[in-house]
Amino acid sequence: MACCQDHQHYDRDALISFIEGYRGQPSGLIQVLSRIQQTVGYLPKDLLAVTSERLDLSLTEVYGTASFYAFFTFRPRGRHGITLCNGTACYVKGAGQVLESLEQELNIRAGDTTSDRKYSLDVVRCIGCCALAPVITIDEDVYAGVDPEKVPEILGKYE
Repeated sequence: MACCQDHQHYDRDALISFIEGYRGQPSGLIQVLSRIQQTVGYLPKDLLAVTSERLDLSLTEVYGTASFYAFFTFRPRGRHGITLCNGTACYVKGAGQVLESLEQELNIRAGDTTSDRKYSLDVVRCIGCCALAPVITIDEDVYAGVDPEKVPEILGKYE
């Protein structure tokens, strides 16, 4: 069992073996990137280099594909994913102030993960719950009509 730099355990040899199964097949890139993301939780540089070598792609091609899809991330993510909607309805109803409160409570900026890897905070253009604005999701839970004062209470549910 290998350990990556951020102390998340995974079987690196099994992952390399999976990548090896796509040797010389650039068309397998999405499948390989998906398996890495599912296994490790993000796309570490060393495994992207292995992917590049085994699939006969340049590292630029691998990074270009991975960065095109929002699903893929190059940084470790938190156990709880927080998403704030900043679409028109949420923006008008105070999403900016909710974001400030989240950033202050978590001591991170949008797009970052807390140092203990408990939370990742992202902002999206629309969640599709405009009538419930402003909205945040934490994992699969949806919180509607969020105001900045409710943020500590909402986060407290995940302690």
